[in-house]
Amino acid sequence: MSDLITSEILQNRLSYQGTKFSFHVDRLKLPHGVTGEYAYIKHPGAGMAVPITADGKFVLVKQYRFAIQRYLLEFPAGTLEVGEHHDITIKREIEEETGYRASKWNYLGGFYLCPGYSDEIIHAYLAQGLEKLENPPAQDEDEEIEVVLLSREEIEDLLRSQNEDTSLDAKSITAFYLALQAL
Repeated sequence: MSDLITSEILQNRLSYQGTKFSFHVDRLKLPHGVTGEYAYIKHPGAGMAVPITADGKFVLVKQYRFAIQRYLLEFPAGTLEVGEHHDITIKREIEEETGYRASKWNYLGGFYLCPGYSDEIIHAYLAQGLEKLENPPAQDEDEEIEVVLLSREEIEDLLRSQNEDTSLDAKSITAFYLALQAL
């Protein structure tokens, strides 16, 4: 089933080109006839993993997010490189961010993160058969990441507590529940 109904682009204006995304302000005629100016972020997409150890611990990363000026707990994820498939992206990112390699991958699905202002889609995987790497790849220089292992119950407690100091982001909450359905 395809719900793709395109808008007519009357004018396309690139306002900003960054290393990971671009910002556009377009004049559009929407499918129902309304014309207006719409700003949005074009993003290449991303891959993410919900890694689970043999003893049932979920592997998360505690990472600083400058836009909200705080740390969040998240499952490892990364932006697709040019021409890269999401399954390659996440296999690289899980090693860089957590120091683990997975031997078993189960695709959980893709979902849009903020379709009101971005076309970013993230593809989630359940990662099992984890092996701790002796010499993991270096993290990106702009990342400060701490690996955190939590049980299902501990994650559920965090979600109920709504504690700002140990919050999970929306993509991780979504992927967590998708993974529980796949286990």
